[in-house]
Amino acid sequence: MTSFWNEKQVVVTGGAGFLGSFVVEQLRAKGCRDIFVPRSKDYDLVQMDAVTQLYSDHAPDMVIHLAARVGGIGANQANPGKFFYDNLMMGTQLIEVGRQRGLKKFVALGTICAYPKFASIPFKEDDIWNGYPEETNAPYGLAKKMMLVQSQAYREQYGFNSIVLFPVNLYGPRDNFDLATSHVIPALIRKCVMAKEAGHTTLTLWGDGSPTREFLYVEDAAEGILRAAEHYEGSLPVNLGTGEEVTIRDLATMIAAEAGFTGQIEWDTTKPNGQPRRCLDVSRAKELFGFQAKHTLREGLKKTMQWFFTNRHNLRQVTF
Repeated sequence: MTSFWNEKQVVVTGGAGFLGSFVVEQLRAKGCRDIFVPRSKDYDLVQMDAVTQLYSDHAPDMVIHLAARVGGIGANQANPGKFFYDNLMMGTQLIEVGRQRGLKKFVALGTICAYPKFASIPFKEDDIWNGYPEETNAPYGLAKKMMLVQSQAYREQYGFNSIVLFPVNLYGPRDNFDLATSHVIPALIRKCVMAKEAGHTTLTLWGDGSPTREFLYVEDAAEGILRAAEHYEGSLPVNLGTGEEVTIRDLATMIAAEAGFTGQIEWDTTKPNGQPRRCLDVSRAKELFGFQAKHTLREGLKKTMQWFFTNRHNLRQVTF
């Protein structure tokens, strides 16, 4: 049976990464036979000549841009300039060369870090310009948000077909568990497992545990991206998430219980909390292309922990 994807030539930047590997798997399952995943050693997407070469070598019908210079609070604080420049240049150049080459569709992945620090809860797409992002994430968030500006401007002037999606924090199997660069869920998993195995009676975490976050299981995120790629043709930004928020304190308690850590969790209030609250209005994704997340947080955490316990000794970045 012929599907939307059978004859498509698709480039997936970041396709060898955490989210990208699931997108590529689902593309193959949907019948896409021509998928190319550029590697940074061959195509440094920060460099214009490499982006031009990518389009020349593979002549895609669609580019799904997932590649990003990304990390947690610590990594963002240590590398604000690099996070801004690299993300800005990758997105800007991929869209511009795509326009020049007659690309049929560009699918851009933004970030929840693009939202204003004090945006009303839940975050609605129409509020994305109503303030400055949380300071530690602002360079990364604003660089990614420029793809929305470029996408809308290019659609207006050139008729360029580009869509921009804004996901919440992702988690799941194959995540990055390096404490220096990981996001909150893999970092908490690693810390809780290490504390348990070391026999520690306390575990100290950053901040005071009060901020709220929303998390989207990686398989659900991949499904949402491909549903949008196939069914959405508009200029409006679209959130991808579950619409459910949880405090970092409650999240830590859930992960500690799943890891078997029974000690006391203490909070280092000299460390930053990050953005106070994050939760998306996800009604637009459901309305425009029928996306709704399948996994609850508890279900997703269980699957993630099972994968971690099975694979942790094969992960180069995790040392016990």
